[in-house]
Amino acid sequence: MPENITNLFQTQTTRKQAGALLAHARSGASTHFVVHDNALAACAELVARVTRERYPSLDIPYHSRWRHFEAGGIDRRAQLGSAAADPRALIDLVVVSVLLDAGAGPQWRYKEARAADGHGGMTLARSEGLGVASFHAFTSGLFSSDPAQPLRADALGLQRVSTTQLAHAFQVSDSNTLVGLEGRAHLLRRLGKALAEQPGVFGSPARPGNLFDHALKAGSAVTAHQLLDILLQTLSRIWPSGSMFADTAVGDCWPHSALGARYRCAGWIPFHKLSQWLTYSLLEPFAWAGVPVTGLEALTGLPEYRNGGLLLDAGVLAFKNPNTATQRWRASDELIVEWRALTVALLDELAPMVRSRLNKTETQMPLACVLEGGTWAAGRVLAQQLRDGKPPLNIESDGTVF
Repeated sequence: MPENITNLFQTQTTRKQAGALLAHARSGASTHFVVHDNALAACAELVARVTRERYPSLDIPYHSRWRHFEAGGIDRRAQLGSAAADPRALIDLVVVSVLLDAGAGPQWRYKEARAADGHGGMTLARSEGLGVASFHAFTSGLFSSDPAQPLRADALGLQRVSTTQLAHAFQVSDSNTLVGLEGRAHLLRRLGKALAEQPGVFGSPARPGNLFDHALKAGSAVTAHQLLDILLQTLSRIWPSGSMFADTAVGDCWPHSALGARYRCAGWIPFHKLSQWLTYSLLEPFAWAGVPVTGLEALTGLPEYRNGGLLLDAGVLAFKNPNTATQRWRASDELIVEWRALTVALLDELAPMVRSRLNKTETQMPLACVLEGGTWAAGRVLAQQLRDGKPPLNIESDGTVF
């Protein structure tokens, strides 16, 4: 690859660049944000309180898509039958579900049918609704090309998914609109194409779940960044709204003028939010298969509107321009890039403060658990109090970044 473009696929680059933008903002040089460090302690107290409320025993699971599959306290994984013990089927499910997990918008709802055991029947919104809707789309065989094997996602099945089929699965109508519907369907088709083009990783028939075997080719141990590397090297090509650098698709990476010239890698910051969210969501399928993933500290906090909203709503960050919240933004806009960078850097500072208040070590409560306990939930609490759950910024979304 030209220049040092591989750095754009490294979370250590994310942290380095995020730290540089935080220092820039703290110096007063930011065009967009003021950092109020004296608000960090109160923010940590809020996160610790929300964590205790959600997990009184402080036995906190990872922040992952599996929490959404458990919406309403229902163990939907058990509804998969024998596939619940198959890591490949579980990875098929979670990969497709995470890629469908961008913001749903405030109007959309999903009405779950009541299961034979009496569970379900709830109306769900936002991330939980998207998770449960995608779970049932998976179990219906929407993503499989083989009617005899519905509980899988494969390249051909994914390439056949139409916007109309996805709209039906997600109960979309004129009165129940879903943000970025067409972009989500397009993303699934691009995923199917990428799987088919890389049989060395995804096998034949090509399935996301075959990355389980690929990850174990080098031995019995797997690290979190190894999983992320596989995802970035094989799936960066699928992001329609992602960035290009030197004719290479680099996905969720963006330039910022305070980092340097945009024609040099050093002027860019990688986030890979959905890829990292997917990596967090792969930890449990690997662990359930007897392959615990190590090195979780290599992953960063997720720079999305719940964690970033927490910092704004708790007063850690403030806009320099009071009209910022009412304007419309794109993922590539420098203000959004900076907001996401500050979120990554400040989550790293907030996490030890939360652990201290809960008497936990980093080993006992890795960042994945701080997020789950945690920052994401506290961000939702404040958003509900202040804006009926809406994000703090109005961001255009095609369903592939946020």
